Amino acid sequence: MENKRRENFKRLAEARTNQVLKKLKVLGNCSNRSSYDYTEEEVNKIFSEVEKKIREVKAKFTFPNRQKEFKL
Repeated sequence: MENKRRENFKRLAEARTNQVLKKLKVLGNCSNRSSYDYTEEEVNKIFSEVEKKIREVKAKFTFPNRQKEFKL
């Protein structure tokens, strides 16, 4: 059972990571100045959102620290 869950994780994580990387490459195509016109503000807004989402998703993977007793 545990091995099957691990295999499922690896299979899905690899496929989904490759999809994300492909989409980022496609987004990079928008940088072509001969085809597109954009501002630095627009680019910053795009990458601010991408980085925000990466932080949110990465936080889901963090292992919780054991709660230590509170002391002042």
